[in-house]
Amino acid sequence: MAELKLMKGNEAIAEAAIRAGVDAYFGYPITPQSEVIEYLMSEQPEFRTGMVVLQAESEVAAINMVYGAAGTGKKVLTSSSSPGISLKQEGISYLAGAELPAVILNVVRGGPGLGTIQPSQADYFQSVKGGGHGDYHMYVLAPASVQEMADFVEDAFEMAYKYLTPVLILSDGIIGQMMEKVYLKDQQPRWTDEEIQKISGKWATTGRIGGRERNIITSLDLQSEKMEARVHRLQAKYKKMAEEDLRFEKIQCDDAEYLIVAYGSSARIAQKTVDLAREKGIKVGLFRPITLFPFPKNQLMEMTKQVKGILSVELNMGQMVEDIRLSVEHKVPVEHFGRTGGIIHTPEEVLAALEQKIIKR
Repeated sequence: MAELKLMKGNEAIAEAAIRAGVDAYFGYPITPQSEVIEYLMSEQPEFRTGMVVLQAESEVAAINMVYGAAGTGKKVLTSSSSPGISLKQEGISYLAGAELPAVILNVVRGGPGLGTIQPSQADYFQSVKGGGHGDYHMYVLAPASVQEMADFVEDAFEMAYKYLTPVLILSDGIIGQMMEKVYLKDQQPRWTDEEIQKISGKWATTGRIGGRERNIITSLDLQSEKMEARVHRLQAKYKKMAEEDLRFEKIQCDDAEYLIVAYGSSARIAQKTVDLAREKGIKVGLFRPITLFPFPKNQLMEMTKQVKGILSVELNMGQMVEDIRLSVEHKVPVEHFGRTGGIIHTPEEVLAALEQKIIKR
């Protein structure tokens, strides 16, 4: 039944996966997302819903288990944190190329290399530009609360099956580790074999029911014309994502003269900055991309008709700021403010950066 509970973000996404009727989770522990697999192991969902939970021998093994399970039409989830996601990149590219639905959670930590176990948003490029080899993208959702960690599970699977694509939930160590009240939905049953056949039978390896033609799952096309056609099909899919499933939030933007753009935990911090700025008589708004791919570029361009400048606030050295600049085509000044190494910026620091980099420009 539906419940209101106090949970960590990592725990909330794990419980939401059980309640969403996910068939399997394959993962490997890494800070700061280990609570996902720990919660799933402790809850023993195989006795609640029949969900399989397996700790693989490595991140590479986990993503290939995801590939195999997704190929049967099952709803499958994996999670990791930055270095672990890097290890999964080849498998993620295979999932995208073979057009298989799957959901991947990245609870980002600082880098490069082993870096730190503290929060970061430095995986933005890796997430929205593909990350692995080849011309592909993932649909990328960026939660800014524990509630969204839970809600985005169903949303992610909806998009994964709509577009037959891997979907990334891009969180970070703040959202994953913080505790908030979260409303958990009613338990949904796992799909039956008959339902999987109806939903996925045209492409999944569900058996040659009724003597149908075999389904072959692969990302390999040695004939150049066929491979080009496959890549063009993917690109058409990404265009449709932008047309039909783009998501963003505008906060106090109606009369804004200056704009902060931030996602995830940085957006939470920046929302307080907006309040502080308005207390000083500075009309600031917050634009929060919820889908980082597709990116809300047209909506940002529209904001240039009213604002004098934009500050991109990120827990990195400047990544999303490049997409903002491309989106607004130099119509207004765009600057970046960020912290790294696991240091989290404060609302006051963001306001000072806005005043120095944008307002006093």
